[in-house]
Amino acid sequence: MATTPILAGFYPDPSICRVENKFFLLNSSFEYVPGLPIHCSEDLINWKLVGHAAPEASTVASPVGFAGASTGLYGPSLRHHEGLFWATTTSLGNFLDGPLITHSKRPEGRWSRPVHVNGVVGIDPDLAWDDEGVCLLTWRSIDPSGISQVDIDPYTGSTLSPARLLWSDEVLGETEGPHLIRRGPWWYLFTAQGGTHTGHGVSVARSRDPRGPFEPCPANPIFSHRSTNHPVQATGHGDVVEMPDGSWAMVYLGIRQHGSFPRYHVLGRETFLAALNWRNDWPVIDEGHFTEPPPPSSFDDDFADLDPRWVSPSVTPTEFATTEVGLTLIQGRFADDSEQTRVLCTRIQHHEWDARVLPASGDLAMSLRIDARHWYGIELIGQRIRTRAVSDPFDRVFTEHNLPAGAYLAIRARKIAQTERGTRGPDRISLGFEINGEFNSLTELDGRHLSTEVAGGFTGRMLGLESLSSQACITSASIVPR
Repeated sequence: MATTPILAGFYPDPSICRVENKFFLLNSSFEYVPGLPIHCSEDLINWKLVGHAAPEASTVASPVGFAGASTGLYGPSLRHHEGLFWATTTSLGNFLDGPLITHSKRPEGRWSRPVHVNGVVGIDPDLAWDDEGVCLLTWRSIDPSGISQVDIDPYTGSTLSPARLLWSDEVLGETEGPHLIRRGPWWYLFTAQGGTHTGHGVSVARSRDPRGPFEPCPANPIFSHRSTNHPVQATGHGDVVEMPDGSWAMVYLGIRQHGSFPRYHVLGRETFLAALNWRNDWPVIDEGHFTEPPPPSSFDDDFADLDPRWVSPSVTPTEFATTEVGLTLIQGRFADDSEQTRVLCTRIQHHEWDARVLPASGDLAMSLRIDARHWYGIELIGQRIRTRAVSDPFDRVFTEHNLPAGAYLAIRARKIAQTERGTRGPDRISLGFEINGEFNSLTELDGRHLSTEVAGGFTGRMLGLESLSSQACITSASIVPR
């Protein structure tokens, strides 16, 4: 489990809470709508998507197209208090309004209209309640630089005290991602330090009072894979939960890199799991405790309804996608445009996989994307298909081919063996079509252009579907890991 995520693919910044015997996990979603996915589990290993805490595009507040790439909702926290689920996050589009807070009786929703905490400027907000029931908002502040805290009314967003600095940036710097946790007489402040890439780690401090002062752990950072050859890097942004038997666990993000130096990660930042033990009232991480990996995920969607796995950058999916008869999409970009706009997406969760889409009518595109100007795709225009790669500012059509009757549009990903001479990328992406169960490759491309190291940003690969005409229909779509 130290090398296998519990939520594979683009699921960063995990936050976890427990209600009786069920665990609930919330992740960042950046520009994608609906935002802030919530998963539920009874064993910390097998998770089911049950809802989104930010279903409205107005809450995500992300521009359409490339301008919206890696904007939206950052670093959330999920808590349960007195019968309500509480979610808080930062919306980059409403950054100066302060963190937003929403609540619901059920993780499936309906979630309340978000309120903002005016005057609080920063990222990664967290909620906790003291012994008197006062709500504490803790966040990464900009000025002063570090972790700050203020008493608030979570229903209105009103502040009830002056802000106070709990933890200033220290040697590792970039102290962020705070989570304030109670265990016995101690309050623990877990933070991320060292940046969100390969210097990432988890540090902790403790206090008898949730308002501080906090004493840093002598062993900080208590968890990091930096400067090691571990296959999971950038580990950090941890949040912890007590299990029904009194033991503890930590969820954290990490990346899995492949290819030649400096190596590339393509699935985004994923969610991993470790046990958390206590020694002299300080947390100690045990990566080897959980041993049973989750089963590989696949899907075959005939679009009887719009499954919650489908999201869209900056736009609510139901504004352009319906499922009355298969999947119907109204126009996104024009066929010769390179910048994607209204595109229906689902997360890629494996390094090797086969995806296929059965078109029914209209001009459409199936793509592997990391943002609106970094994608490889197959475009169906009339009865002709063409393979295309966009890596801003480059845009190239490689081949054109008649689509056989009854054929699927198909994309395949395979890791590149490091023994292959002359190879550099993490994988090879093949674009083509499938007929009678046989994949026909038309174009093979180096996967580096669809990695974070090339495209930038904070997200991961998605499978995208879009109409290139006034209307396009799709009968089915599937992704199968290999």
